[in-house]
Amino acid sequence: MKTTGQPNQIMNLPNTLTVARIAVIPILALILMSPSRSAGFWAAILFAVASITDWLDGYLARRMGIVTIFGKFLDPIADKLIVMAALIMILPFNRVPAWMVLVILGREIIITGLRGIASSEGIVIQASDLGKYKTIFQIVAILGLVLHYDYNWFFGLSHPLLTVNMHNFGMFFLWIATILTAWSGVDYLIRFIKIITR
Repeated sequence: MKTTGQPNQIMNLPNTLTVARIAVIPILALILMSPSRSAGFWAAILFAVASITDWLDGYLARRMGIVTIFGKFLDPIADKLIVMAALIMILPFNRVPAWMVLVILGREIIITGLRGIASSEGIVIQASDLGKYKTIFQIVAILGLVLHYDYNWFFGLSHPLLTVNMHNFGMFFLWIATILTAWSGVDYLIRFIKIITR
């Protein structure tokens, strides 16, 4: 896999998708200013599409052989920005505990700082599977918390057992995401210390 840093390669298709993911953040924030059911529904659609582009841009970059330094830098930033934007915007509606948002935000700030230090020393610390899992659980949790209300996903059949409270659904996955977030952060910190002190 070849990494290119040429100017004419900066805005290739994968990087354009990454930039587009950042561009939708203000729109997502604007929609989430309303606690209404319809706002949550459209915000969930937008967040889901943005999350799909997170996988798609990396896949296309590898498949097309156009992995760039710009893309490597911007992609994780875009992921963190859209996750944090969604969590922060639903905080005023008490849909998510503030301490959980603090743990997730704090972890991302610390790890981003450590990556910057490692990079300045020419050291690359690969992301672990824990980091990938925590991202997946964060996405699923946010989708549930944004939807928030009761939804019947079974072709309109009206029965309490067929109705899902999306807030409870989101909180279940947010607990898992928070644990994985802290765990992956500690794991990265330990690996960072071991490499730096060699």
